[in-house]
Amino acid sequence: MRRLLLIPYLLAAMLWSAPGFAQTRAQLGPLCTTDTTPADQMIDACNKIIALKVFSGEKLATIYFWRAVGWNKKGNYAQVIADATEELRLKPSTAVYNLRGSAYFDKGEYDIAIADFNDALRMGPPSGIIFHNRGNAYRSKGGYAKAIADYDAAIKALPKSAFSYQNRSSSKQALGDLDGALADINEAVRIDPSLPQPLISRAVIWRAQGDIARAIADTSEAIRLATAKAPVNIMTPPGSVLISAYTQRGLAYEAKGDAAHAKDDYASVLEGVASDAGSKANQATAKVRLALLREADAAPRKAAAAPVAESSPAAPPAASVTAPAPPATPAQAAATGRRVALVIGNGAYAHVKALPNPPNDARAIAKSLRDIGFTVSEGLDLDRNTMQKTINEFLRDAARSQIAVVYYAGHGVQVDGRNYLVPVDIAFRAGGRMTDAMVDMDVIMAGLDDQIRTNILILDACRNNPMAPQVASAGPSRGIEAGSGLAAPASLGSGSTLGAGTLIAFATAPGQVALDGEGANSPFSAALSIRAEVVAATKGKQVPWSNSSLLGEVYLAEQ
Repeated sequence: MRRLLLIPYLLAAMLWSAPGFAQTRAQLGPLCTTDTTPADQMIDACNKIIALKVFSGEKLATIYFWRAVGWNKKGNYAQVIADATEELRLKPSTAVYNLRGSAYFDKGEYDIAIADFNDALRMGPPSGIIFHNRGNAYRSKGGYAKAIADYDAAIKALPKSAFSYQNRSSSKQALGDLDGALADINEAVRIDPSLPQPLISRAVIWRAQGDIARAIADTSEAIRLATAKAPVNIMTPPGSVLISAYTQRGLAYEAKGDAAHAKDDYASVLEGVASDAGSKANQATAKVRLALLREADAAPRKAAAAPVAESSPAAPPAASVTAPAPPATPAQAAATGRRVALVIGNGAYAHVKALPNPPNDARAIAKSLRDIGFTVSEGLDLDRNTMQKTINEFLRDAARSQIAVVYYAGHGVQVDGRNYLVPVDIAFRAGGRMTDAMVDMDVIMAGLDDQIRTNILILDACRNNPMAPQVASAGPSRGIEAGSGLAAPASLGSGSTLGAGTLIAFATAPGQVALDGEGANSPFSAALSIRAEVVAATKGKQVPWSNSSLLGEVYLAEQ
C-alpha cells in the first residue's frame, strides 16, 4: 500500500441540523460523508449539497473534504487537490493536508507531497499515519534513510501497521540490507496475512536472492487475495495492487525463462486502469516486456549470423553490429552478478550533419567494458530497423542481469519533453511524424525498469530541439537543430526509485550542445567519468550533467 488515510471526527448531527433540509439530511448527507459510499454516488451527493448553498465555513469545508475522498477513490488526483485546496482555504486541518499530500504523491510530485505532510505534522498532534505517508514520499525520492526514520516513528505510534513494516522493508532493501528487509516484510505478513501488498514486496526480495519459485508463489497468492477482495482502504489507488502483483510475477516468470506465463501476466497488467505514478510506470514496463517477448516469438527459428542492416539508396553503408554472448541462465545471473552493456555510435548520417567521432567513441567504450567483464552488444552507424532490433535484443538479455549499461553517441533530440536517439537514416520530411523515425529513450528506460537491477545510461548526444526551423546546426556539434535540448527525466519507474537505482548521465547540461571534439573522440567519451576534464577540454562550453538514484557505490569491474 502506498499511503494511509486520516479522517477527522465529523459532527454529523450539527452538520445536518439546518431547518427545512429533510431530504438532504436523510439521503444526501450520509451518501456524501460515508467512506463506504461508492465514489460516483459520493461525488454526486456532495455536488448537490454544495449546489444548495446552505453551508459555509467549517461545514462547507467538510463537504469539500468528502468530495475529495470520492475523487480519490476514482484516482482523479487533480480534482482531489482542487477540493482539498478549497477546504484548506475554509478550514485548515491535519486530515486535509494529509489527503492533498497523498494526492500529490500519487501524481509523482513528491516534494510538494512532503511539504503538505510537513504542514500536517506541524499542526499536530504527531500522527503515525502522516509519518508513514511522508516516509513514502522520501522513499520515492531516494531518501531511504529519512524514509526509514519516518517508518520508525509510524511503527512506534502504530505497532500493528503492516504497511509501515512493508515500506520500511523496501527502504532497507534499497540500501542493500536484504536480511533486515526480509525480517520487516515477514513481520508485515504476520501482522495481517490477508494483505496482498506485503507478499508482492517479499516477492521482490526473493527474486533479488535468486529464489524465483518463492517469488512466483508470493505474487500468485497476492493476486488471489486482491482478486477475491479488492483493497478496502480508500487511499489505495484503484487497481494498483493487481497491476503491481502481475508486473512482479511477470518479471519472475521471465527470469525463470517461462515466456508464456510472463506474457499472460504482462497482458493482465495492461488490462488494468492506472491512475497513480507507480501503476503507470509498471504498465510502461509491462508494455515493453510484452512486446519484446512477442517479437521473440515471431522471429525466425533458424540460426542466423549477427544482424546487418540492408543497404538502400537513401541509407549509408551497411551497419555494423556485434551481438552479445548467449544469455546466462537465471541461476548463473544470480551467482555471478551478470553485467551487460549496449553500446551504439552513430555518425554516418545520410541526411543531416555527419559526425566523425561517435563510432570511435563507441568502439573505445565497448572495449573498456569488455575488458572489465561486461557482455557487450555493440552497434555502429545503425539505421532505424537495425538500431531497434539491436536494442530489443539487448533488453531481452538484460532481464537476467544485475547491472545494465547503455552508452549512446550520436545525434539526440527532444520532442514534447521526451528524448529520442537518432538513427543514421533519419530524414526530416514535411508532414511526417518525426518521432516514428527515431528511438524513444523512455521505451529503453521502461524496458530496463526493475527493482533488482542497477542501470547506467550514458548519452553523449546533443541537446537540440528537432522542431526548430533549421535542419542542421552550424559548427562541429552533435546537434541537429537549435532549440531547448534533451529533457531531464521527469520521473523514473519504481525500479529506478525503489531498487538498486539508476544513473542517467548526459554529455552536457540542459539547453547546451555536446561537442564532437577535434580529436578522434568526443571530449565526453575521452574523459567519461571526469566532469572537470570535459569542462577544461571544451573551455567551459560543455558541462556534463546527470540524474542519479544510485545507492552507495556501484562497481563496474569485478573485484
